[in-house]
Formats: sequence, C-alpha cells, structure tokens
Amino acid sequence: MLASLKRMLAVFMKEIIQLKNDRLTFAMVVVIPLIQLLLFGYTINTDVRDVPIALVDEAGTSFSRQFIHDLEATQVIRVAAQLAVPDEAAQAVTDGDYSAGLIIPADIERRFYAEAGEPLAQLVVDGSDTVMASALKALAGFPFSPGEVVANQARQGTLAVTLLYNPEQRAALFTVPGLLGVILTMTMTMFTAIAIVRERERGNMELLIATPVKPLELMVGKLVPYMVIGMVQVAIILLLGHWLFDVTVVGSYLLLAFSCLVFVFANLGLGLLISTRAPNQLGAMQMFIFFFLPSILLSGFMFPFVAMPQVAQWLAEVLPMTHFLRVVRGIVLRDAPLTAVSGDLLFLGGFFLLTLGLSLLGFRQKLD
Repeated sequence: MLASLKRMLAVFMKEIIQLKNDRLTFAMVVVIPLIQLLLFGYTINTDVRDVPIALVDEAGTSFSRQFIHDLEATQVIRVAAQLAVPDEAAQAVTDGDYSAGLIIPADIERRFYAEAGEPLAQLVVDGSDTVMASALKALAGFPFSPGEVVANQARQGTLAVTLLYNPEQRAALFTVPGLLGVILTMTMTMFTAIAIVRERERGNMELLIATPVKPLELMVGKLVPYMVIGMVQVAIILLLGHWLFDVTVVGSYLLLAFSCLVFVFANLGLGLLISTRAPNQLGAMQMFIFFFLPSILLSGFMFPFVAMPQVAQWLAEVLPMTHFLRVVRGIVLRDAPLTAVSGDLLFLGGFFLLTLGLSLLGFRQKLD
C-alpha cells in the first residue's frame, strides 16, 4: 500500500510539473473562469436600457421637447440622431442604423387635449430582436403629464408602437439567422485549426513542405474544402429553418450567399492563425474556446447588443460574429441592401486578410 501511494504521488508530482511548464493550459485554468465571470456578469442583461433611436420632431415646440425628455427619463430609449422627415427614420431602422424611430406629429399638443384619445406619437421598432422589441413595446402605455397639467390628467397610452419585420415577435426569426454565425464560427475555425495542427503532429506538414508547394498555395489548398463545407452548412441551415420554423429570406439570396462566403473565409483565416500558434490539438481547442465564448456572449446572439455596457460593445466590434449577425439578420429579415451591410462586410474581408497575413508570417517563422 505504501509503495502504491508513492507511485501515485510520483505521478501527481509529474502532472503538477507538466501543468506548470505548460503555460497555455495553466493560463486557461485561470483565464477562462475569469472571462466567464466578467462576460456572463455584464452581458446577461435582459433589462434593455438606452436603446439608440432616431427622432423626427415635426412639432418643435416646448411641449414636444418635454414629451421627449420624459420618454428619455424612462432610461429605455436614448435619442441618438434627429432627422427631418418620417421616411428617413423608417429607412434608418431598415438599414439597421438605429433600433427604432420616434415620430412626433406637428399637432401633438392638440392630440393630448383631444377627447378621442389618439396616440401622441409613433414609435417604429425593429422587431427582429424580440427582447429589445418587447422592452420598446412596453412604452406604448407610457404616461405623460406636462408641467401645467395635474397628475390625474396624465395621458396613458401615448405611443403607437409599430413592430417591423417581426410583428408576431417569433423567437425563431431572431434565432435561426444567428445560428448561421454560431455554427460557421464553431465548425470553420475549430476544424481548420485542429486539422492543420494534426497534420503537423503526424509529420505530414514536413512532407508537404518538401514539395514545390509554396506556403500560400498550401494554405489556400487547405481552406478551399472547408469553404465548400461551410457553404453546404449554410444551405442546410436555411432550408431547415424554412421547413421547420417558417423562416423565409426576404432579401437577396445572392447577397446572403456572398456575405456567408466572406464570413466563412474570416473564420478560416482565424483557424489558420490558431494553427500556427497552437503547440498541439489540445492547445488549438483551448485557444478556440478562448475566442468562441466571447463571440457567443458579446455578438448579440443571445442578449441584446444595446443592453451591454459600452466597454463590452467596443470589445464586440473586433469579433467577426458581431458584424456577421448584423449582416445576416439585415438581409434575412429586413431586405437590407448591399449599401447597408457594406461596412460590416469590409470588416470581415479585412479580418481575413489580416489573419491570413499573420498565419503566413508565423508559418515562415516555423520553417526558419
């Protein structure tokens, strides 16, 4: 029994030393719980606050300004831009620039004192995000009482809320397009990173290096099969989403396919970069988790993007999934044109070129 305990102690000490020398594993033991605590603590927030909206104030009076002030005092909305005509506000919501548009008519004061009880203003909401839409829809019963009116004369139901793109507030319309980003990130990045590291561990990479194939040609040849797999996954998700959840693409299929292809390349580039930095398959998996967890939580897939703290939003802007979710939801739900999604697509293209360049640099360093 004593000899058995000594042998187990020896194995235990060996594992401790190995973990101590494996800096990546040791860092993940400490960093992953820390990241989970910070991300879940800050991003799991269904209390929607300070939603940026576009304002059209056709009245321009002290009465309408008091109405806007009282609405902002609820801390649910925040006027981020003031536009001239209602059509501009509706277009801003369609393009995804703002989550809602508040339109105040010129006769708002007359409506307040009228006995008909018609709404004082209209709030046009992007209904594709069901959590955010529910918070804004609750403003329909917002009570308003200007300073010269006593409290018992306050108007209830002052807003007419119009939900665009998802008036029934079906969660599937919000979730299924987002799953495109999640599944492509998981499969393209992880499979690419692990497959290339596995090639290196088995010695196949040295055999390829000995051939006339150049590093760029090698990487492109590795990426193309996964690109095809990624586009097959896109087709499967869209078909099943339509058959099972009645999610129909209202925008351009060609633009959607191109956007998915750009996102696939962005994730493949990241997978290549991980493969040049990971020492083995376990290390590649750990580095993938380090990237994938923030992508799930900060991109707006699970929780409203506008409800997150400003620092979390800044961090989310460097993640490809954040930009892709804007693109795919805009095309699938709002029929967003190329001009509305071009900025996000340019980011994804630049992300791919950056990761590919860093991967080639790291690959050449390993050859040296």
